[in-house]
Amino acid sequence: MKAINQMKMTLESRSVNESFARVAVSAFAAQHDPTVEEISDIKTAVSEAVTNCIVHAYPETVGDIYIWVGLYENGMVRVRIKDKGCGIINIKQAMEPLFTTLGGERAGLGFAVMESFMDKVRVRSTPGKGTTVTMDKLIKGRCDGQG
Repeated sequence: MKAINQMKMTLESRSVNESFARVAVSAFAAQHDPTVEEISDIKTAVSEAVTNCIVHAYPETVGDIYIWVGLYENGMVRVRIKDKGCGIINIKQAMEPLFTTLGGERAGLGFAVMESFMDKVRVRSTPGKGTTVTMDKLIKGRCDGQG
């Protein structure tokens, strides 16, 4: 299935860029006429994924975060957030609620939040090379059936 429209952007892994990422992705996804709840779900999931890049992928440095968004004929929005940071050694463990490598004020709920707000979340990672999180959301609030 080929996207009917797509966008790409690259941001530095600075916390000030997290809000821009969520707004940019949600503005692009708005072409599918989502409900307020659906757009809020996308914003929240993007926020969590970008924050993971900032906090975990590049803990000691600033690196690039690559964001791609595709819109599909059937109303699906696919968001891919990628970094070239330290990677995840054990993806299954990292996706468990409350698991965190940092402790302190971190709750370890990032992946659980993404999974609860999106229809599908996939994580690929190679230690030392980076992580890619792909999230799908089917927009059901569309009125006209057109993308």
